[in-house]
Amino acid sequence: MTSRPITGMGVVTSVGRGVRPLFDALCEGRTGRAELRGFDRSRFRAQHAYEVDDRPAEGVDVPARATALLVDAIGQATADAGLGEDLSGVPVLIGTGLRELRSMELWWREGGEFRDAGLHFGTALRERFNADVTHTFSNACSASLYALALGCDLLAQEGPGAPEAVVVAGVDVLTESMYGLLERVHPTPPDRVRPFDRDRTGVLMGDGAAAIVLHREAGDRRVHATLRGVAVNCDAYHVTAPSPEGIAKAMRQAYDLAGVKPGDIDLVMLHGTGTLLNDEAEAVAMADALGDNVGGPLMTAVKSMTGHTSGASGMVGLTMGVTSLADGRVPPTVGLDNPVDEAADFRLVTGEAAEARMTTAQLNAFGFGGINAVAIVEAAA
Repeated sequence: MTSRPITGMGVVTSVGRGVRPLFDALCEGRTGRAELRGFDRSRFRAQHAYEVDDRPAEGVDVPARATALLVDAIGQATADAGLGEDLSGVPVLIGTGLRELRSMELWWREGGEFRDAGLHFGTALRERFNADVTHTFSNACSASLYALALGCDLLAQEGPGAPEAVVVAGVDVLTESMYGLLERVHPTPPDRVRPFDRDRTGVLMGDGAAAIVLHREAGDRRVHATLRGVAVNCDAYHVTAPSPEGIAKAMRQAYDLAGVKPGDIDLVMLHGTGTLLNDEAEAVAMADALGDNVGGPLMTAVKSMTGHTSGASGMVGLTMGVTSLADGRVPPTVGLDNPVDEAADFRLVTGEAAEARMTTAQLNAFGFGGINAVAIVEAAA
């Protein structure tokens, strides 16, 4: 795979809006965890979530929040890259788990007005940015890194009409149905996200959107980092239980595509959902893929502060990983007090942000059904 420059970034989560404000907040260990605001807490055992505070009042939800967060993140990224507000001819690829499902829930329950055209992100992107080439992919929690791989494929095209830049984004917001489903699969209702801690009780969802701009060539543009490779697979091991073998295979494929060795990895932005099966599976896969270098890279899981932003999580992790390389700091994993045995040899960042000189980062994202994606980025020269 040919390396591609990352020329623009944007992000919004419950912890903060904008790449630098969010990164600084995460390095300070700030969390977006709060009492559930978007819908009636009395219906659920769990009482907390990681929500963007953009509703008119507590308990009052509004439609099209996912679209609004997506437009915000893309607007940040395109401005950062100097693309402006006109994206005509620029492909926009969006990864998501649930798209505008929350809008449908509100329509079904309350009968509020909502255009069916609003279910397609392309409608709002066309109205705001004149975007005429948009694609949406629903690949569970690895969706935005899947979209990233497809964006790289578009930039590999040659000939007339081949794009010079692509926008890749991810977005998801809380829905009642998914919130209820996830809290019920755990024996104890989850209280917060505690990745890789043996006392964790499960995952809590978070709102979030993130976007980047990839160019075919850097030219004279400012470059945040270089995307070296993205590997994707679908091991189809189980509907919900992850396969360490399938995950490790995606990691090794990413190393091969990027032209790096396990010993070259300085930083790993872990998927780290805090669920009862995923953390151990990811840890086993990391140990398999890194081999003798398992104790080399610094590792962190920012979902401990943002919650699980589902389809957006891979791209949120990428923007924060890129910033870590540039800044020489790694945000901590909050709430990790008693690591699982499988992660005993990891250099997990806890307590306070770590400082280090880093060149290469690995970004992990894994989804239901064995949909795995791993990206490798390199610090800008």
